Amino acid sequence: MPQNKPIIVIKKKGGHGGGHNGGAWKVAYADFVTAMMSLFIVLWLMNTSEKVRQAVAGYFNDPKGNSSQTGSDQSGTNENLALTENNVAQLKKKIEEAIRQMNDMRSLQNQIQITITPEGLRIELLETKDGTFFDSGSARLNEHGRELLEMLAGQLGGIPNRVSIEGHTDAQPYASTDGYGNWELSTDRANAARRAMQSSGLRTDQVSQVRGYADQKLRVRADPMDPSNRRISLIVQYVTVDAPPVPPGAGPPGSAAPDPKPVNAGTAPPVATKATDQKAEPVSPPVPAQPVSAKPAAGKPLAAGSGIAAGTKGEAEKTVARLWAKIHPK
Repeated sequence: MPQNKPIIVIKKKGGHGGGHNGGAWKVAYADFVTAMMSLFIVLWLMNTSEKVRQAVAGYFNDPKGNSSQTGSDQSGTNENLALTENNVAQLKKKIEEAIRQMNDMRSLQNQIQITITPEGLRIELLETKDGTFFDSGSARLNEHGRELLEMLAGQLGGIPNRVSIEGHTDAQPYASTDGYGNWELSTDRANAARRAMQSSGLRTDQVSQVRGYADQKLRVRADPMDPSNRRISLIVQYVTVDAPPVPPGAGPPGSAAPDPKPVNAGTAPPVATKATDQKAEPVSPPVPAQPVSAKPAAGKPLAAGSGIAAGTKGEAEKTVARLWAKIHPK
């Protein structure tokens, strides 16, 4: 009796030509897409400005934004953002937030005043009796002052606005025997702030003015000796567009004409002229018409500018004869 053997069935899946080699084509396609993306980025950079190239390079050199390089979060975010009256509040808020994130400045927030003025954004660093940002009686920045100015330079260095720096003192006379006084101290402190900011990101052509006012512009006028009168003011000026000069004799439509020159007594008034396209010709003053006492004949209107009635030659001669007889009676 034959034994029952199990039937073994082998199933083979049919291939599809065997030309795909599994998933190798995906790798090749990804390489192709990456190469095309790199090509388009290079073509785009070739047609951009130098400023954009520096920003892109700064991002790849410092992607986390830990330094003040172009393209980081300290300067690249402000790139091409001009300060105007419409967005000045945004910059004010951003600087205040940056100050709050500085651990060393939390206790000095009351000594930093940021206000919006018609001139621009004013940032004031107020001194205390013992000195907050400068050594007392000196133009040397301390650690707090240098750290704050470096942060402000990073925030302002990426915008196109100009910055003016002012130095102020209180009314306390400066004790010196060589003539050094509050004028020199206020100017030296403003220059010290300028040097610290320009070495930390503020452009060399961005500072428009450095001014020292001594005690001539007190912050607390009621108390000239108040320590807060000693301060450094940074004014971020609005971007303005200079109007083109107006040529002499030109003006907007409807503008008033210049006053005529006065005429001296006893001189004849200027002769009126005709306004023509080519040349102005003098116009003689009108000659008053001589009065004629003769009355025209009834029903006969006079021609304009004469005392002779319109009609035929015979009627004209009769009219002249009557007028002559009335003027020269026999």
